Amino acid sequence: MSKKKPLVVVTRKLPDVVETRMRELFDARLNVNDAPMSPGELVEAVKTADVLVPTITDKIDSSLLAQAGENLRLIANFGNGVDNIDVQTALSRGITVTNTPGVLTEDTADMCMALILAVARRVAEGARVIPEETWNGWSPTWMLGHRITGKRLGIVGMGRIGQALARRAKAFGLQVHYHNRRRVSPAIEEALEATYWDSLDQMLARMDVVSVNCPHTPATYHLLSARRLKLMKPDSILVNTARGEIIDENALTRMLEANEIAGAGLDVFEHEPAISPRMLKLARQHRIVVLPHMGSATIEGRIDMGEKVIVNIKTFMDGHRPPDRVLPSML
Repeated sequence: MSKKKPLVVVTRKLPDVVETRMRELFDARLNVNDAPMSPGELVEAVKTADVLVPTITDKIDSSLLAQAGENLRLIANFGNGVDNIDVQTALSRGITVTNTPGVLTEDTADMCMALILAVARRVAEGARVIPEETWNGWSPTWMLGHRITGKRLGIVGMGRIGQALARRAKAFGLQVHYHNRRRVSPAIEEALEATYWDSLDQMLARMDVVSVNCPHTPATYHLLSARRLKLMKPDSILVNTARGEIIDENALTRMLEANEIAGAGLDVFEHEPAISPRMLKLARQHRIVVLPHMGSATIEGRIDMGEKVIVNIKTFMDGHRPPDRVLPSML
Protein backbone atom coordinates (compact mmCIF):
# COMPACT_ATOMS: atom_id res chain seq x y z
CA MET A 1 0.00 0.00 0.00
CA SER A 2 1.43 3.37 -1.04
CA LYS A 3 2.15 5.98 1.63
CA LYS A 4 -0.37 8.83 1.71
CA LYS A 5 1.04 12.02 0.24
CA PRO A 6 1.14 15.03 2.61
CA LEU A 7 -1.33 17.84 1.95
CA VAL A 8 0.77 20.88 1.00
CA VAL A 9 -1.07 24.20 0.73
CA VAL A 10 0.76 26.82 -1.36
CA THR A 11 -0.43 30.37 -0.76
CA ARG A 12 0.73 32.04 -4.00
CA LYS A 13 1.35 31.14 -7.65
CA LEU A 14 4.83 29.64 -8.08
CA PRO A 15 6.76 28.90 -11.32
CA ASP A 16 5.10 26.15 -13.33
CA VAL A 17 8.07 23.79 -13.07
CA VAL A 18 7.98 24.09 -9.27
CA GLU A 19 4.24 23.55 -9.04
CA THR A 20 4.43 20.53 -11.37
CA ARG A 21 7.09 18.90 -9.22
CA MET A 22 5.06 19.60 -6.09
CA ARG A 23 2.03 17.91 -7.63
CA GLU A 24 4.18 14.86 -8.45
CA LEU A 25 5.56 14.54 -4.92
CA PHE A 26 2.77 15.84 -2.69
CA ASP A 27 -0.97 16.36 -2.50
CA ALA A 28 -0.37 19.99 -3.46
CA ARG A 29 -3.17 22.55 -3.27
CA LEU A 30 -2.08 25.42 -5.50
CA ASN A 31 -3.15 29.06 -5.76
CA VAL A 32 -3.90 29.39 -9.45
CA ASN A 33 -5.13 33.01 -9.23
CA ASP A 34 -2.03 34.38 -7.45
CA ALA A 35 -4.15 36.67 -5.27
CA PRO A 36 -3.00 36.78 -1.63
CA MET A 37 -5.07 34.51 0.59
CA SER A 38 -7.68 36.19 2.76
CA PRO A 39 -7.46 35.78 6.55
CA GLY A 40 -10.26 33.21 6.34
CA GLU A 41 -8.47 31.24 3.63
CA LEU A 42 -5.27 31.22 5.68
CA VAL A 43 -7.19 29.90 8.69
CA GLU A 44 -8.65 27.11 6.55
CA ALA A 45 -5.16 26.35 5.22
CA VAL A 46 -3.53 25.96 8.65
CA LYS A 47 -6.47 23.88 9.90
CA THR A 48 -6.22 21.34 7.09
CA ALA A 49 -2.63 21.30 5.79
CA ASP A 50 0.22 19.00 6.74
CA VAL A 51 2.60 21.59 5.26
CA LEU A 52 2.01 25.28 4.61
CA VAL A 53 4.09 27.05 1.95
CA PRO A 54 3.61 30.80 2.55
CA THR A 55 5.42 33.82 1.12
CA ILE A 56 6.32 37.22 2.55
CA THR A 57 2.81 38.47 1.76
CA ASP A 58 1.29 36.05 4.31
CA LYS A 59 1.27 37.03 7.99
CA ILE A 60 1.66 33.80 9.95
CA ASP A 61 1.28 35.25 13.44
CA SER A 62 0.40 33.75 16.82
CA SER A 63 -3.35 34.27 16.38
CA LEU A 64 -3.31 32.33 13.11
CA LEU A 65 -1.09 29.58 14.51
CA ALA A 66 -3.46 29.19 17.46
CA GLN A 67 -6.03 27.91 14.95
CA ALA A 68 -3.69 25.40 13.32
CA GLY A 69 -4.85 21.82 13.05
CA GLU A 70 -2.90 18.97 14.63
CA ASN A 71 -1.66 17.85 11.20
CA LEU A 72 0.30 21.05 10.53
CA ARG A 73 3.91 20.19 11.31
CA LEU A 74 5.91 22.22 8.79
CA ILE A 75 5.85 25.79 7.48
CA ALA A 76 8.17 25.85 4.46
CA ASN A 77 8.50 29.54 3.67
CA PHE A 78 9.02 30.47 0.02
CA GLY A 79 11.51 33.23 0.78
CA ASN A 80 14.71 34.01 2.61
CA GLY A 81 13.33 36.25 5.35
CA VAL A 82 10.94 34.83 7.95
CA ASP A 83 9.78 38.11 9.49
CA ASN A 84 6.30 37.20 8.24
CA ILE A 85 6.24 34.17 10.57
CA ASP A 86 6.08 33.97 14.37
CA VAL A 87 8.84 31.36 14.54
CA GLN A 88 8.81 31.14 18.34
CA THR A 89 5.09 30.40 18.50
CA ALA A 90 5.37 27.89 15.67
CA LEU A 91 8.10 25.94 17.45
CA SER A 92 6.21 26.04 20.75
CA ARG A 93 3.35 24.32 18.92
CA GLY A 94 5.65 21.67 17.47
CA ILE A 95 5.72 23.22 13.99
CA THR A 96 9.07 23.34 12.17
CA VAL A 97 9.86 26.43 10.08
CA THR A 98 12.17 26.48 7.05
CA ASN A 99 13.19 29.12 4.53
CA THR A 100 15.17 29.39 1.28
CA PRO A 101 18.52 31.04 2.08
CA GLY A 102 21.36 31.62 -0.34
CA VAL A 103 19.57 31.28 -3.66
CA LEU A 104 18.71 34.97 -3.97
CA THR A 105 22.12 36.32 -3.01
CA GLU A 106 23.50 37.21 -6.44
CA ASP A 107 20.17 38.50 -7.79
CA THR A 108 19.63 40.84 -4.86
CA ALA A 109 23.23 42.06 -4.94
CA ASP A 110 22.81 42.83 -8.64
CA MET A 111 19.79 44.97 -7.80
CA CYS A 112 21.67 46.76 -5.01
CA MET A 113 24.37 47.72 -7.48
CA ALA A 114 21.78 48.71 -10.08
CA LEU A 115 20.08 51.05 -7.61
CA ILE A 116 23.38 52.62 -6.58
CA LEU A 117 24.10 53.37 -10.24
CA ALA A 118 20.53 54.44 -10.97
CA VAL A 119 20.51 57.03 -8.21
CA ALA A 120 24.06 58.31 -8.70
CA ARG A 121 23.79 58.52 -12.51
CA ARG A 122 20.07 59.47 -12.72
CA VAL A 123 19.37 56.42 -14.89
CA ALA A 124 15.62 56.16 -14.21
CA GLU A 125 15.12 59.87 -14.81
CA GLY A 126 17.08 59.76 -18.05
CA ALA A 127 15.18 56.70 -19.28
CA ARG A 128 11.94 58.68 -19.26
CA VAL A 129 13.16 61.59 -21.35
CA ILE A 130 13.09 60.05 -24.83
CA PRO A 131 9.74 58.20 -24.46
CA GLU A 132 8.21 61.44 -23.15
CA GLU A 133 9.74 63.31 -26.13
CA THR A 134 11.33 65.99 -23.98
CA TRP A 135 14.92 65.53 -25.16
CA ASN A 136 16.42 68.38 -27.16
CA GLY A 137 19.85 66.86 -27.67
CA TRP A 138 23.12 66.53 -25.80
CA SER A 139 24.35 69.32 -23.57
CA PRO A 140 27.56 69.47 -21.49
CA THR A 141 25.72 70.51 -18.32
CA TRP A 142 22.48 68.51 -18.63
CA MET A 143 21.46 65.45 -16.57
CA LEU A 144 24.67 65.45 -14.56
CA GLY A 145 25.00 62.73 -11.95
CA HIS A 146 27.91 61.65 -9.79
CA ARG A 147 30.86 59.33 -10.36
CA ILE A 148 30.85 56.34 -7.99
CA THR A 149 34.48 55.30 -8.44
CA GLY A 150 36.46 56.33 -5.38
CA LYS A 151 33.38 56.86 -3.23
CA ARG A 152 32.84 55.09 0.11
CA LEU A 153 30.10 52.46 0.36
CA GLY A 154 28.82 51.50 3.81
CA ILE A 155 27.12 48.11 3.91
CA VAL A 156 24.73 47.53 6.81
CA GLY A 157 24.73 43.75 7.21
CA MET A 158 27.68 41.76 5.85
CA GLY A 159 25.98 38.42 5.30
CA ARG A 160 25.75 36.62 1.96
CA ILE A 161 24.11 39.53 0.13
CA GLY A 162 26.31 42.16 1.75
CA GLN A 163 29.44 40.27 0.71
CA ALA A 164 28.12 39.75 -2.81
CA LEU A 165 27.45 43.49 -3.05
CA ALA A 166 30.96 44.20 -1.72
CA ARG A 167 32.47 42.11 -4.54
CA ARG A 168 30.56 44.12 -7.12
CA ALA A 169 31.30 47.44 -5.46
CA LYS A 170 35.01 46.69 -5.35
CA ALA A 171 34.96 46.03 -9.11
CA PHE A 172 33.33 49.45 -9.63
CA GLY A 173 36.07 51.16 -7.64
CA LEU A 174 34.07 51.84 -4.50
CA GLN A 175 35.81 51.68 -1.13
CA VAL A 176 33.97 49.07 0.93
CA HIS A 177 33.07 49.65 4.58
CA TYR A 178 30.66 47.62 6.66
CA HIS A 179 28.86 47.26 9.96
CA ASN A 180 27.69 43.84 11.07
CA ARG A 181 26.49 42.16 14.24
CA ARG A 182 29.70 40.13 14.13
CA ARG A 183 32.89 40.98 12.33
CA VAL A 184 33.60 38.74 9.33
CA SER A 185 36.80 36.70 9.09
CA PRO A 186 40.11 38.43 8.29
CA ALA A 187 40.28 36.42 5.06
CA ILE A 188 36.95 37.82 3.84
CA GLU A 189 37.90 41.35 4.90
CA GLU A 190 41.17 41.06 3.01
CA ALA A 191 39.55 39.63 -0.12
CA LEU A 192 36.94 42.43 -0.19
CA GLU A 193 39.36 45.11 1.04
CA ALA A 194 36.60 45.94 3.52
CA THR A 195 36.86 48.22 6.55
CA TYR A 196 34.88 47.17 9.63
CA TRP A 197 33.04 49.61 11.90
CA ASP A 198 31.77 48.36 15.24
CA SER A 199 29.89 51.67 15.53
CA LEU A 200 27.09 52.01 12.97
CA ASP A 201 26.77 55.70 13.89
CA GLN A 202 30.40 56.42 13.04
CA MET A 203 30.18 54.57 9.73
CA LEU A 204 26.99 56.31 8.60
CA ALA A 205 28.53 59.75 9.17
CA ARG A 206 31.41 59.03 6.79
CA MET A 207 29.83 57.21 3.85
CA ASP A 208 28.88 58.48 0.39
CA VAL A 209 26.54 55.52 -0.22
CA VAL A 210 24.78 53.37 2.39
CA SER A 211 23.20 50.04 1.47
CA VAL A 212 20.88 48.15 3.81
CA ASN A 213 21.44 44.39 3.53
CA CYS A 214 20.55 43.01 6.96
CA PRO A 215 17.47 40.89 7.80
CA HIS A 216 14.41 42.40 9.43
CA THR A 217 14.18 41.21 13.04
CA PRO A 218 12.90 42.88 16.22
CA ALA A 219 16.48 44.07 16.77
CA THR A 220 16.73 45.74 13.35
CA TYR A 221 13.31 47.42 13.28
CA HIS A 222 14.05 51.10 12.50
CA LEU A 223 17.75 50.36 12.83
CA LEU A 224 18.18 53.40 10.61
CA SER A 225 16.16 55.64 12.90
CA ALA A 226 15.56 59.36 12.53
CA ARG A 227 18.60 60.01 14.71
CA ARG A 228 20.86 57.74 12.67
CA LEU A 229 19.62 59.04 9.32
CA LYS A 230 20.52 62.55 10.49
CA LEU A 231 24.14 61.37 10.80
CA MET A 232 24.39 60.77 7.05
CA LYS A 233 26.10 63.35 4.86
CA PRO A 234 23.79 65.70 2.90
CA ASP A 235 25.33 64.52 -0.39
CA SER A 236 25.01 60.79 0.41
CA ILE A 237 22.51 58.30 -0.97
CA LEU A 238 20.70 55.41 0.69
CA VAL A 239 19.78 52.10 -0.94
CA ASN A 240 17.48 49.47 0.57
CA THR A 241 16.80 46.03 -0.94
CA ALA A 242 16.30 44.24 2.40
CA ARG A 243 13.08 45.16 4.26
CA GLY A 244 11.31 48.49 4.50
CA GLU A 245 10.86 48.24 8.26
CA ILE A 246 14.60 48.59 8.84
CA ILE A 247 14.41 52.30 7.92
CA ASP A 248 12.21 54.92 9.59
CA GLU A 249 10.48 55.79 6.33
CA ASN A 250 8.78 58.93 7.63
CA ALA A 251 12.11 60.30 8.80
CA LEU A 252 13.75 59.45 5.47
CA THR A 253 10.93 61.17 3.60
CA ARG A 254 11.29 64.33 5.67
CA MET A 255 15.05 64.41 5.04
CA LEU A 256 14.63 63.95 1.29
CA GLU A 257 12.03 66.71 1.18
CA ALA A 258 14.38 69.02 3.10
CA ASN A 259 17.40 68.15 0.90
CA GLU A 260 19.18 66.73 3.95
CA ILE A 261 20.11 63.61 1.97
CA ALA A 262 20.86 63.54 -1.74
CA GLY A 263 18.76 60.59 -2.86
CA ALA A 264 17.54 57.07 -2.27
CA GLY A 265 17.02 53.85 -4.19
CA LEU A 266 14.27 51.76 -2.62
CA ASP A 267 13.06 48.30 -3.60
CA VAL A 268 11.17 47.76 -0.33
CA PHE A 269 8.87 49.89 1.79
CA GLU A 270 7.76 49.98 5.39
CA HIS A 271 4.06 49.40 4.67
CA GLU A 272 4.19 47.76 1.24
CA PRO A 273 2.39 47.41 -1.04
CA ALA A 274 1.11 50.77 0.24
CA ILE A 275 3.42 53.67 -0.66
CA SER A 276 2.94 57.03 1.03
CA PRO A 277 1.78 59.93 -1.19
CA ARG A 278 4.83 61.92 -0.10
CA MET A 279 7.13 59.12 -1.25
CA LEU A 280 5.31 58.91 -4.58
CA LYS A 281 5.70 62.67 -5.01
CA LEU A 282 9.46 62.38 -4.45
CA ALA A 283 9.58 59.64 -7.09
CA ARG A 284 7.71 61.82 -9.59
CA GLN A 285 10.15 64.63 -8.85
CA HIS A 286 13.03 62.22 -9.63
CA ARG A 287 14.38 62.61 -6.09
CA ILE A 288 14.31 58.86 -5.51
CA VAL A 289 14.29 55.65 -7.54
CA VAL A 290 11.59 53.23 -6.46
CA LEU A 291 11.09 49.63 -7.56
CA PRO A 292 8.23 47.20 -6.75
CA HIS A 293 10.12 44.72 -4.52
CA MET A 294 11.84 43.03 -7.47
CA GLY A 295 15.35 42.57 -6.09
CA SER A 296 15.10 38.78 -6.18
CA ALA A 297 12.81 38.59 -9.20
CA THR A 298 14.65 36.35 -11.63
CA ILE A 299 13.26 33.20 -13.19
CA GLU A 300 16.33 31.26 -12.06
CA GLY A 301 16.04 32.57 -8.50
CA ARG A 302 12.36 31.73 -8.14
CA ILE A 303 12.92 28.19 -9.44
CA ASP A 304 15.85 27.73 -7.05
CA MET A 305 13.62 28.91 -4.19
CA GLY A 306 10.95 26.41 -5.15
CA GLU A 307 13.48 23.59 -5.31
CA LYS A 308 14.68 24.45 -1.81
CA VAL A 309 11.10 24.39 -0.53
CA ILE A 310 10.60 20.95 -2.08
CA VAL A 311 13.84 19.60 -0.56
CA ASN A 312 12.85 20.92 2.86
CA ILE A 313 9.40 19.31 2.65
CA LYS A 314 10.69 16.01 1.30
CA THR A 315 13.47 15.78 3.92
CA PHE A 316 11.06 16.60 6.74
CA MET A 317 8.46 14.09 5.55
CA ASP A 318 11.16 11.42 5.31
CA GLY A 319 11.80 11.89 9.03
CA HIS A 320 15.00 13.93 8.81
CA ARG A 321 15.90 17.47 9.84
CA PRO A 322 15.33 19.79 6.85
CA PRO A 323 18.49 21.58 5.69
CA ASP A 324 17.06 25.10 6.03
CA ARG A 325 15.41 24.87 9.44
CA VAL A 326 14.97 28.26 11.15
CA LEU A 327 15.38 28.64 14.93
CA PRO A 328 14.63 31.73 17.04
CA SER A 329 18.30 31.91 18.05
CA MET A 330 19.15 32.52 14.38
CA LEU A 331 17.00 35.64 14.14
